Amino acid sequence: MDYSQLLPACAVNKMVRLWLDEDIPSFDFGGAVVGDKMEEATLLGKAKGVLAGAPFFNAVFQELDCKVHWFFKDGDWFDPHESGSFKPVLLATVTGTARNILMGERTALNILARASGIATQARKVKEIADNHGWKGKVAGTRKTTPGFRLVEKYAILVGGCDAHRMDLSSMIMLKDNHVWSQGNITKAVKRAKEVGGFAVKIEVECRSEEEAVEAIHAGADIVMLDNYTPEQLPDVCKRLKEIAPHIILEVSGGITPSTCHSYFNPYVDILSMGNLTQSVPHIDVFLKIKRNK
Repeated sequence: MDYSQLLPACAVNKMVRLWLDEDIPSFDFGGAVVGDKMEEATLLGKAKGVLAGAPFFNAVFQELDCKVHWFFKDGDWFDPHESGSFKPVLLATVTGTARNILMGERTALNILARASGIATQARKVKEIADNHGWKGKVAGTRKTTPGFRLVEKYAILVGGCDAHRMDLSSMIMLKDNHVWSQGNITKAVKRAKEVGGFAVKIEVECRSEEEAVEAIHAGADIVMLDNYTPEQLPDVCKRLKEIAPHIILEVSGGITPSTCHSYFNPYVDILSMGNLTQSVPHIDVFLKIKRNK
């Protein structure tokens, strides 16, 4: 699946211009040093991981009249130690004037390093789920970096997991604060149906089986069981599916790659993890212009 087709060029280009404006608010002093000499730079991977973020990397350099040629595509695995000894992996080349290459270098590398780190984490968790034969979906959350959500959600998809809702406009998720404000789950769901209409799904965060049953009877589409222990889940989920076989059951709260396997059971449909985008190591990549002697 080519997830780059999900990305609207107008949104990506708008983001790129904001990022470049942040990094070059006035004079480009280093660019004046190197000038408009045509150069070719090599993009190299120094750590193993899943490549992600190429459409954003491309957009940065397209904005600066540079051309990118890729030897890998998003979703590909690369490993500088694959041959047994360390050798940086040639991922792509960038051609353009020296000043323009260097103008986009740090912004483009930051995007690629972050996106590839997220895709690598997502691939790791997806493989754990596959190896356990679990048929549900691992998903991200809305715990993303402000201004960078599109990149991070895209990277989750490239890694093989589900992006979950994109924003507050994508789905109505009623958490404890929504419920407490309205008084109870039933009232909150009723209000959600009034404002969301028939086309918007409603999810309710539940801290107990009783709350989950109330959410089902109120007409929720998805029930999130929050901060349950792995030992509690099988019996609770089985009973909820017996009440409403159609209900989507999501489990969330403090789940990590090292603990996710204990949450896999046939009654859980979705496992959502903030860990896919939070505290994720970046994949080390760098860009080098050929040295002139």
